[in-house]
Amino acid sequence: MNRETAAGGRILRHAVLGDLPEHRRVTLYFEGKPLEASEGEPIMAALVAAGVGVFRYTKKGSPRRMFCGIGRCTDCVMTVDGVPGVRTCVTEVREGMRVERQSGVGA
Repeated sequence: MNRETAAGGRILRHAVLGDLPEHRRVTLYFEGKPLEASEGEPIMAALVAAGVGVFRYTKKGSPRRMFCGIGRCTDCVMTVDGVPGVRTCVTEVREGMRVERQSGVGA
């Protein structure tokens, strides 16, 4: 780890965008496990910083990871607070949310 990145690879200082602004730290629950995140960041960013690589599985069981990151594909959809099919790349983290991987279109 250096002064440009934090543990998990979160970029703290960007050559063009500058320093990562301070945000209130919140807890989300990924598959029941508490994870610290920055309030308002995309769920996907918080999960990637925590080392999560697989976001969902297809109907046939193939893993899907981050792909477009802008809400156009469905590779990052997860079940959030009991609602399947949430695009985690464009949905902001909030305190206490519960996030789970889903298979296919979810239940």
